[in-house]
Amino acid sequence: MDCIFCKIAAGEIPCKQAYEDGDVLAFYDINPQALVHILIIPKAHIGGAEEISPENSALFGKCFEAAAKIAGALNLKDFRVVTNNGASAGQTVRHLHFHLLAGRALGSMG
Repeated sequence: MDCIFCKIAAGEIPCKQAYEDGDVLAFYDINPQALVHILIIPKAHIGGAEEISPENSALFGKCFEAAAKIAGALNLKDFRVVTNNGASAGQTVRHLHFHLLAGRALGSMG
């Protein structure tokens, strides 16, 4: 598989890590859109939100547990967690990932 996030999760490509456990990896975005911009990924490849199923949905929850742990470790009280699904929604890497954004007023998503 030629997935950059799978390669990062496997340790083949270095990253500035923010969190890791057996199922989830979080790392700082190389093109941050806020003062804090961390990507949270399941280590298992899931292409996007449309591929979440009863068999893998626990990983979705584990990603949000990681977001809460990261926010706590960074003393973030206000933050946003968002995912994009598909190219027209802004998903540039076809591996489910969540953006944890904080450190500035983020404004409306509308």
